[in-house]
Amino acid sequence: MPNVTPLRYPGGKAKLYRYFQRLIAQNNLYDCTYVEPFCGGAGLAIELLRAGIVSAIHLNDLDRAVFAFWREAVDYTDRLCARIEDTPCSMETWQDCKEIYRSSDVSSLEDLGFATFFLNRTNRSGILKGGVIGGKAQSGKWLLDARMNKDDLIERIRKIGKLNSRISVTNLDARDLVSSYGSNSPDNVLMYLDPPYVDKGPGLYLNAYEERDHRRLAALVAELSCHWVVSYDTHDLIREIYRPFQSTDLAFITVRKSIPALVASWFSSATI
Repeated sequence: MPNVTPLRYPGGKAKLYRYFQRLIAQNNLYDCTYVEPFCGGAGLAIELLRAGIVSAIHLNDLDRAVFAFWREAVDYTDRLCARIEDTPCSMETWQDCKEIYRSSDVSSLEDLGFATFFLNRTNRSGILKGGVIGGKAQSGKWLLDARMNKDDLIERIRKIGKLNSRISVTNLDARDLVSSYGSNSPDNVLMYLDPPYVDKGPGLYLNAYEERDHRRLAALVAELSCHWVVSYDTHDLIREIYRPFQSTDLAFITVRKSIPALVASWFSSATI
């Protein structure tokens, strides 16, 4: 599957595309609205929409930086693309973007959206609070522009912008978003939740979860009347709180290793 998202994201779930394609077909959910309360890089959501498998997507992330990027990409596409084109990929830009990100609570959404994109493309593994590729002295084998192919990235963003009438972007706590759908959510909604993982979440996510947060989210998910899928790391806590639901073990294959994951779900018909 081609890479359709402009963001590099730790644990990105675009690799689940075939899995979701099958689930949607088995449950006759074509033309549904697909919702991601923890959208991150949103590679899976964007590909499902571009392929015509879902009719609309709702991207939500509590992280203001992630929200700011998707707001710019979807609603202010030309402005973002022009800034990417015109801004040099330099350590000076990196330092400026780092300061914007550090002040993300008060930075403008326009500046923060661009800074999020720039840091994601120039930091190791795309981690916003991580270090720059090549180090601050830029003496490594790879330099900060190693993942900054502007022409390709601008093309990806423009393709997303053309779909903006079918993309909504919000900045809510995932639990509030799930609660808003609740037991009266329409049948033609498919929600995919990829919460912060139990073991490595604190090192990867700005808004990491503690045990009570995982339990509260599971309780809210259990009340949903729409179709849903949740993916997590394989942890005893997750096996316990999602035991009432159908689950399966999967492995996400990356270049370097296979990452085990547990996927729990509820569908009104068909099996996964």
